[in-house]
Amino acid sequence: MSRTARWAVVVLVLVVAAVVALWPRDAEQPADRPQTVAAEDLGPMREKAALPPCPRGEGGPSVLRGVTATCLGDGQPVDVAAALPGKALVNFWATWCVPCHEELRVLDAYARQPGAVPVLTVLVQSKEGDGLELLTKLGVHLPAVFSDADAVRRALGSPPHLPKSYVVGADGSVAEVTRYPVLTSVDQVREVVG
Repeated sequence: MSRTARWAVVVLVLVVAAVVALWPRDAEQPADRPQTVAAEDLGPMREKAALPPCPRGEGGPSVLRGVTATCLGDGQPVDVAAALPGKALVNFWATWCVPCHEELRVLDAYARQPGAVPVLTVLVQSKEGDGLELLTKLGVHLPAVFSDADAVRRALGSPPHLPKSYVVGADGSVAEVTRYPVLTSVDQVREVVG
């Protein structure tokens, strides 16, 4: 193949690529708007997970006021601060995080103890349905929210590594749990919540 023929092929490929890139898209779906996928019906998964509804009170940490997440128990939006009206433990987890699985079991066992402070788990970096499926598999029945946009973690300035827990004080203060990277026993949870 001659040099001229090779250049002709290159130009032809570039012209075809430009035409494809500039070709008008479906009138109902403009090229600059992402396609939307119908929301998955999570009702049966919510039923199977049997999670309690998210608390909805008054007050809570000021840093979380106005931060909304989806309650995994009922699928309704919840103001995260209102879900933490008093002393509580907040735990961030993801389905792919193996240490999170054991920590969720420990937190669930702690929450069943008399005098336990409320525990609210926050699913991040995972799909809502996958989170419901994992909680069902683990037998964990804690109030949980799904923070798709990672708004809860951003509001707290939480680092990206998981799992990560915070203790919310009765006064609305928020303190990162640093003593234990992963809570592996009910005694450790009792110790960090005070």
